[in-house]
Amino acid sequence: MLNTVRHPVRITLASLAVAAVTAGGAVAVPAQASPIRAERGSSCATYWGSLPEANTRWSATAVHDIRTGQHPCFDRLVVDLAGKSAAYRVSYVSVVVQDGSGTPIALRGGAKLRIDIEANSYDADGRPTYPLKNFREVTSVAGYDTFRQVAWGGSFEGRTTLALGVRARLPFQTHLIPGPANTTRLVIDVAHHW
Repeated sequence: MLNTVRHPVRITLASLAVAAVTAGGAVAVPAQASPIRAERGSSCATYWGSLPEANTRWSATAVHDIRTGQHPCFDRLVVDLAGKSAAYRVSYVSVVVQDGSGTPIALRGGAKLRIDIEANSYDADGRPTYPLKNFREVTSVAGYDTFRQVAWGGSFEGRTTLALGVRARLPFQTHLIPGPANTTRLVIDVAHHW
């Protein structure tokens, strides 16, 4: 399990209403916002939506680890990257396909999140930077409230794709956390409830 803060980051409605979508590329933040109900006596009053989220700020980076964790109000997926930033796009889709081949990925759960990261999972000599052991179960999410499966979508032409099966189309948030040193963590939190 991840050893992270046990409460969600509070985001104001005003900050979610801002959407920077410019021709030069910027961070797109979903405008849809709904409070997440409290569960088990904890405050889950955040304002996330289920619209696509993206960061188009590109930086050379590579995937080094993928891990998950459970929190009182959400399940968390973390992708550890070598580099100071990463372009990404996270969105609900009807089907996630493998990079290169276009083959559909079978996923458990009622909804599917496609996670595209502008990062390789191999170095300049073609050696893996992320030691993938199981394409269908990248990391175990048995017993999670929201996550049902994390599958590998491939790493092709500088892009790595993950397929995240979730219980239902639930609110999510995506953000980059810098450090330590020259690394970045791509964090995707999916709420347990609307």
